[in-house]
Amino acid sequence: MDSVHILNQLVENHQIWAYLVIFIGLILEGEVVVITAGVLSYLGALDFTTALIFILAGGVAKSFGCYYLGTLLYKKYQEHRAFKYLERRVLYFMPNFKDRPFWSIFISKFIAGANYVVCIFSGYQKICFRTYIKAELLSTIIWAPLLLSLGYFFSQTALSLSDEIGKFSLVVVGFMIVFILFDKLIATMFRIFQYAKHVTDGIHNGYKK
Repeated sequence: MDSVHILNQLVENHQIWAYLVIFIGLILEGEVVVITAGVLSYLGALDFTTALIFILAGGVAKSFGCYYLGTLLYKKYQEHRAFKYLERRVLYFMPNFKDRPFWSIFISKFIAGANYVVCIFSGYQKICFRTYIKAELLSTIIWAPLLLSLGYFFSQTALSLSDEIGKFSLVVVGFMIVFILFDKLIATMFRIFQYAKHVTDGIHNGYKK
């Protein structure tokens, strides 16, 4: 296991930087950073609990930062056409966002690429901060250990197939691609369900009138 051991030693020797990268990475991205941290935790390069703490801290920092950014952008650029695009983007993922902000924010955490824009849009739309932060904190508490454990499993499985760094990395990347595609499939199914429910509710309300 010499090749993987080299990677392991490299990260171990720069753990402080690795945890800092995890924290910053959670602010800028999310899924790939957490899964990679899980992979390195299984290899022993990172401590699982410490990595989870930095992931949660980065997630909380992102939640506050994105909401604040959204409120700031509203004050300065509320008429800018870019935010019409942002609104269309959010409603594409979450058609019931304005009616059910809590669950829309909560579920967006589990859709790759959606949470970042939803958080900014929440601040832009001035969603009740208490509702917003409750949804964000609850989803982060579930999401973070779930993806970290997934990375741990990916590493365990990849290592059982090959201990050569090139093949090991290819297997892990392959797992990540499958995960992202599966996530996109679930997101598409959820979006179809939300649109169908939105139309059904509209018809039902029409009958009531």
